[in-house]
Amino acid sequence: MKILVVDDEKLLVKGIKFNLENEGYEVEYAYDGAAAVELARSNRFDLIILDVMMPELDGIEACMRIREFSNVPVIMLTAKSEDPDKLMGFESGADDYLTKPFNILELKARVRALLRRAGGTQRAQGTVLSAGDLALDTEQRVAVRDGETVNLTAKEYDLIELLMRNPRRVYSRENLMNVVWGYSYGGDYRTVDVHIRRLREKLEKNPAEPEYILTKWGVGYYFKG
Repeated sequence: MKILVVDDEKLLVKGIKFNLENEGYEVEYAYDGAAAVELARSNRFDLIILDVMMPELDGIEACMRIREFSNVPVIMLTAKSEDPDKLMGFESGADDYLTKPFNILELKARVRALLRRAGGTQRAQGTVLSAGDLALDTEQRVAVRDGETVNLTAKEYDLIELLMRNPRRVYSRENLMNVVWGYSYGGDYRTVDVHIRRLREKLEKNPAEPEYILTKWGVGYYFKG
């Protein structure tokens, strides 16, 4: 699999590249956001590791531009640990978030988990999930609404597939973090809210009055099958 590593700290890029190549990945790299966008546009990557604070174009803006033409999984790296910064990363379309300084073993674990989920190694083959004007092709990991393909990020797709496979089952935000992301953010589950809102904007006719992705107040979220 091919990974793009983007950070203006050249020694950090070198270290990440070395460790990922030892895991068998093919790695390309860049040192600013503008170069990241161009590389993502002209190459097929299986995953992008993208720093937030960079020259030319910061990681948030770069991720937003990449999302205009690609759903490649993105892990954001940043020295900022405040919750608003994390949420901004997810708002821009990132799938995962890691705060510097980080353990390289954790980064590699995040990479493996995201690639595994994006590759759909655990999905049932040849299955189409449908409800009303929504459909999911779990073989191709594609969402369709009213006959039109909807672009979803890897985590958005994982989230809606879980909900559609288990209609009317209410999941707490903690449950969703553990199942979809594979770990907890230490009690801060607002990233789930961000992804639910984005799914509603993409899949619901009226996101303010959702028909499918519903809230059980004080409990969590569920899909009305």
